[in-house]
Amino acid sequence: MSQPFVAILMGSDSDFPQVEPAVDTLRKLGIAVEVKVTSAHRTPEITHAYVKDADQRGCSVFICAAGMAAHLAGAVSANTVKPVIGIPIDVTLNGLDALLSTVMMPGGIPVATVAIGKAGAKNAGYLAAQMMALADPALAKKLKEDRAANARQVQEKDAALQARLAAKG
Repeated sequence: MSQPFVAILMGSDSDFPQVEPAVDTLRKLGIAVEVKVTSAHRTPEITHAYVKDADQRGCSVFICAAGMAAHLAGAVSANTVKPVIGIPIDVTLNGLDALLSTVMMPGGIPVATVAIGKAGAKNAGYLAAQMMALADPALAKKLKEDRAANARQVQEKDAALQARLAAKG
């Protein structure tokens, strides 16, 4: 069996700047990633074939990013029982159209939906890693270490702010 990986699908290559934090997060945690441009509407057969193939090759989680009608995550979820995370992309209406399209799935076809844009993409990477960590203690340890490092950074920033404020008297 091949190495588990996360598949990230985007409706357009122009979505990549908003999706890149997911790729960066997963790579930082040592998780293999595949990134593909495919569309629920313009290339439905290719999307379907890729999802089936990725499933067979050991994909653990699918992350789907799309703007406007944002049906990609739902189309992927309809073709797999693996977890699907949707990232609404800010293309029009501040991404609210994509958010509603991603989150409003019919019962039985779940899509976990994160925030709009880059913050959502980063959280999609972390959420996919957390899902995979359920069966991977080493990955769970990496996630705990990353969370602790994040907390230390906040504490360091607070200490620096407190020192600046104290210096001003």
